[in-house]
Amino acid sequence: MHMRKNWLLLLLATLMVTVSMDVAAQQQNKDRYRDKADDPVSKLPYYKKLRWADGLFREGSYFNAIDYYQQLKQEQPRNPYLSYQLAECYWMTRDYQPAAHYYGEVYNMASKLYPEAVFKQAMMLKQAGNYDESIAAFNKFIADNPKTYKVLKKRALKEIEGCKIATSSMMDPQAVTVKNAGPNVNSAYTESAPYPLGDSALLFSTMRQNDLVEVDKKKRETYMSRFMTSAKQKYTEEVDSFQWPLVFNDGDFNSDKVHISNGSYSPGGDRFYFTECAEGDSMKVECKIYVSKFEKSRWSEPELLGDGINDGGSNTQPYVAMIGKKEVLFFSSNRQLQSRGGYDIWYSIIDPRNGTYRRPQNAGKQINTANDEITPYYDSRENKLYFSSNGWVTMGGFDIYSAQGGPSRYTNVSNLGYPINTSADEMYYVRDPLGKPDAYVVSNRVGSIALKNPTCCDDIWRIQYEPKLVVTGKVVDRKTQEPINEVVVKMVDEKGDMKTFNSTDGNFGFNMSRGHSYVITGDKEQYASTRASVSTMDVKRTDADDTVSVTIYMDEITPVFTFSVSNVYYDYDKADLRPESVASLDTLVQFLNDNPSFTVEVYSFADAKGKEEYNKALSLRRAQSVVDYITGAGIDQNRVVAKGFGESMPAAPNSTATGKDDPVGRQLNRRTELRIITDVPTRRVLYNSAKPGNMDEQSKNLQMDESMNEDSESDSESDAGNPGSRVNK
Repeated sequence: MHMRKNWLLLLLATLMVTVSMDVAAQQQNKDRYRDKADDPVSKLPYYKKLRWADGLFREGSYFNAIDYYQQLKQEQPRNPYLSYQLAECYWMTRDYQPAAHYYGEVYNMASKLYPEAVFKQAMMLKQAGNYDESIAAFNKFIADNPKTYKVLKKRALKEIEGCKIATSSMMDPQAVTVKNAGPNVNSAYTESAPYPLGDSALLFSTMRQNDLVEVDKKKRETYMSRFMTSAKQKYTEEVDSFQWPLVFNDGDFNSDKVHISNGSYSPGGDRFYFTECAEGDSMKVECKIYVSKFEKSRWSEPELLGDGINDGGSNTQPYVAMIGKKEVLFFSSNRQLQSRGGYDIWYSIIDPRNGTYRRPQNAGKQINTANDEITPYYDSRENKLYFSSNGWVTMGGFDIYSAQGGPSRYTNVSNLGYPINTSADEMYYVRDPLGKPDAYVVSNRVGSIALKNPTCCDDIWRIQYEPKLVVTGKVVDRKTQEPINEVVVKMVDEKGDMKTFNSTDGNFGFNMSRGHSYVITGDKEQYASTRASVSTMDVKRTDADDTVSVTIYMDEITPVFTFSVSNVYYDYDKADLRPESVASLDTLVQFLNDNPSFTVEVYSFADAKGKEEYNKALSLRRAQSVVDYITGAGIDQNRVVAKGFGESMPAAPNSTATGKDDPVGRQLNRRTELRIITDVPTRRVLYNSAKPGNMDEQSKNLQMDESMNEDSESDSESDAGNPGSRVNK
């Protein structure tokens, strides 16, 4: 499929101004009326208005085009072309939900005319974070095209893999907090290229606009991207809050005629690299890399980098780092010669003798794909290259990756995972130069300060690394003390959010976050589990990494297995629970919550004083009082049954050897026990993170499988009595 490059990503890969340019382009010498009644275009006949809308679309004025396509759609709601154009506009403005809606609509109306619409629908569903729906749409695209679109079907399989990885990563997030840098840094238009100035300030690029701007060559100074800096606030409890930004005047690099972005210093601080991006015809933006040197107490006039750095295409996002004893310039380029496809990461080794740059080299297939790799950042402390890519297996759009090695050979290319990466676009990962490895990232995730829709525009986000908190342990048989194999371990926090670990050998491990209380249990058929509790409520962000070890004990359910509930007391001749029984009953509630597959009988007993029939009725009332307490605590009443056994099966003598009443023995006989009577598999594993689908879908699939198995058994039985049935089938 020839997929037109998303205009946002083209600008993203060159200038990183993204949506601001489209919004700015909406005027383009065409009067724009806020009130439809005053807009002469709104009053045009259908085909003239259609030509107008298509003209706006060709110019890249997608927000305006949406308005007119919506007006046209009111006249022809079943026109697939209008639905497709709306879908394309919403994709270009990164409004994923309506884009997915209209791609789905056009595919339902005219799948033969727009066979690729369902693939694009799947892409938009993925970027909206609707992973299950996205997988279904990708699979539909594959199924509906059995003999065509081989390349795109291969891409669909990779996107499906990304959906599954995203779901798994969100279930086990990285130990980081990601927070918006705030309104003093971010505006409604896009911010980009964060570069930390030590730990006290941030250099970044922005248009610093919160309202629609009009593209006019005579007013370029109003919308040109420029450098600004924002210092961190000192006298506040909020970590990483920023002051009102100031224009970055060092070297006087900003311009009213071209976009300025992607600033970074050389390791010694004596050179400053940045990008100038000039507007050409048809909104084409071409970027070139410049350098300024600090000489005689001032920054020199910027020079265009030679030595092949700016040869061919657009060259942008410079970053210089030390690799061993070599200074290496990394940058992104869409040059065609020796390209892997799209934008690639390139590098040039700087000659220490004369400061010249060796011929640029492609970072190679270990980093670059047929799609786009952009925003390189190299951390010399850990010898890792960080970059953004939409060609690797991603959670959606661009994701941040790391790779060990450099500058020419790399290993262990790794997705940084959630919440650094999301279903939206993430770019420009860069770490603080000192201290804890906190970092910045640019993203259009929900929560950004948006101009037109929640994900239209990129903001700078602060990544605050948390202490890595891990709980490890093992599940053992209480009786044999041997590990239990093939067990699902569940960790549930105070909100009820669950993580699962499918253990083959009884060992398990979970990542934890600060400020939570966790309960960990085992889950295996014909076994009852105890629980372990772990709290991170008192852990501070500045605390060191920590690993806690626990042991989960499980009991095999045998025909004689009972769960004795100690300290459940009743007064003589009464069924009311005594106050001191509450703690024990809470333990019983915990047991049933930790073992959700069990249906149990609550057995209650009485002492031998009084008539047998009366004692049996009394014990039943006592059992019912326990059931009432359990169900009142949230346990499904279908899981508990009350039974009274009176004075039968005493646990202790009711009288002494001399025939006198034994008050201690009689009290022990006024007891309660719990016996497991059924183990329902469909209630056992609430969620298995190793299997596809959410909790509800997994439950439905399990019930469907059981139903199919029952049908299969029924068919086998009927076939056995009809020798000819198998041949007919």
